[in-house]
Amino acid sequence: MSNQDPAPRKIIPIVADEADGELISLYASHQKIYPRSVSGLFSNWRWGMVWLTQLIFYGLPWLEWGQRQAVLFDLGARRFYIFGLVLYPQDFIYLTGLMVISALSLFLFTAVAGRLWCGYACPQTVYTEIFLWIEKMVEGDRSARMRRDAQGWSLESVLRKAGKHLIWIAVALWTGFTFVGYFTPIRELGTEIIQMSMSSWETFWTFFYGFATYGNAGFMREQVCKHMCPYARFQSAMFDKDTLIVTYDGQRGEPRGARSRKADPQTLNLGACVDCNLCVHVCPTGIDIRKGLQYECIGCGACVDACDTVMDRMGYARGLVKYSTDNAMKQGWSQAQTLRHVLRPRVLVYGTILGSIVLAMLISLTLRTPFKVDVVRDRGVMARIVASGNIENVYRLQVMNATEAAQRYKITVSGLPGLAVSSEDTVLVESTQARWVAVRVQLPPQGSTPGSHTIHFEIESLNVPGHVTEKSVFLVPR
Repeated sequence: MSNQDPAPRKIIPIVADEADGELISLYASHQKIYPRSVSGLFSNWRWGMVWLTQLIFYGLPWLEWGQRQAVLFDLGARRFYIFGLVLYPQDFIYLTGLMVISALSLFLFTAVAGRLWCGYACPQTVYTEIFLWIEKMVEGDRSARMRRDAQGWSLESVLRKAGKHLIWIAVALWTGFTFVGYFTPIRELGTEIIQMSMSSWETFWTFFYGFATYGNAGFMREQVCKHMCPYARFQSAMFDKDTLIVTYDGQRGEPRGARSRKADPQTLNLGACVDCNLCVHVCPTGIDIRKGLQYECIGCGACVDACDTVMDRMGYARGLVKYSTDNAMKQGWSQAQTLRHVLRPRVLVYGTILGSIVLAMLISLTLRTPFKVDVVRDRGVMARIVASGNIENVYRLQVMNATEAAQRYKITVSGLPGLAVSSEDTVLVESTQARWVAVRVQLPPQGSTPGSHTIHFEIESLNVPGHVTEKSVFLVPR
């Protein structure tokens, strides 16, 4: 609404046919953000995390462990291979532990320094950085892209944009291929692609994940962080006045204004901020940090690098925009005082709980028995009296070998006087395989009273140390 309007306009959101009305949109159209490239400490950290995460993501499927892929989640065979570990669906507790560790890590990092995950390791941030770098290499820097978009379509702009999108699509499809390679052996998947014999599900997930990468990192970018990511909405619940966040020092920076390098800001009654707007130009979500902390801020530190560069050029002290805490800014703490207050009870509690759970998981994995046994009583065969006069029950045992070598297991039973296994008591299970075994258990007629009695199957590995005990019941007919 203009300040020269003699009277307020009547806002009609949809209807436009009234004589005294004017159609005015209640929603601002999306303004494309052109993030400017920046260099500095936090930019180096971001690119370091880009390299680290992508080397892990793209490289792990190609590593071999023995005669197989080092990390493979074989859903069809229900086997999960993680280097030397072979996990079964029964090991779901470890996935639960991993999720708890991830959640507590997020709480800890957020309590210490805000949205560290969002700014440095989130896939949305990482792939946006990669796609922005490709865009810069093909279309030029920020000013060149803005100028070319403002001029409209030309042969040069079409060729540049087409080349950019072809590279984006190639990276996105390779990402989808790598993702599926964690569930289908990646070398087999590559052969299937060459022979065009991929299954429907492999094809779907390759293109789905590729399309998601292409759309999110190439087009949606900051919209994902601002409108789709739920973390932006509840992050404030994990912040307090001693959380490190990207902060603008208003007392030092205001009043802001342009000036020459040789000018004395005190003589001009100006603060340290030269109002260059570089902190806005480099922000991937397009916010102005000088307006205070906003939920759109992902804590990437790009504005810190940009402002420090300007301060160096002007000959001013760094730190006009920096990582600090609300208490530190209000009370004028030094960096050492600020860091001491960061290690507060909340952080120590999160750290202690997180460390305890990680230690417990490591101990559990170290002491984990390398095989599993499920006992199912054969309901098709009731308790019966055999020719010798003994009472016999039949069970089915599933023995799962979680090692990568064939293993032999000995089966014994206890719980009642004279109770014994009357069928073959040793079983051979091939590497990383499961085998169902029918086991007959007999009891002398004088061994117990009629009814249901608790017994225990004891399965011992004859090749590697390991012992499993499973409970069942033995029925004695009346």
